[in-house]
Amino acid sequence: MNIAEVKVNVNQSEVKAYINQKLEETLREALFTWDLDQMSKRTCMSKSFLENEFLQDPRMRLLERRKEKGKRFWFYEESKQVMKEIMDEW
Repeated sequence: MNIAEVKVNVNQSEVKAYINQKLEETLREALFTWDLDQMSKRTCMSKSFLENEFLQDPRMRLLERRKEKGKRFWFYEESKQVMKEIMDEW
């Protein structure tokens, strides 16, 4: 005996966009700064590529924070925006 039959159509691109939006919101709330390792993981770019193409740029150098010979950090939102600007110049 079949009581009910339910069919659901899902727009996969809308679901992906929604998930990406939620992930980005969560990252914005969670990340205040990021280091080279996190930058590499989140951008899917190698550390050497980031060093050569982004981190040598004067705009990124302004955002860099570190103690003498210590680990380098960048403010997440600001550096992400600068990276977009750099990419738009390519």
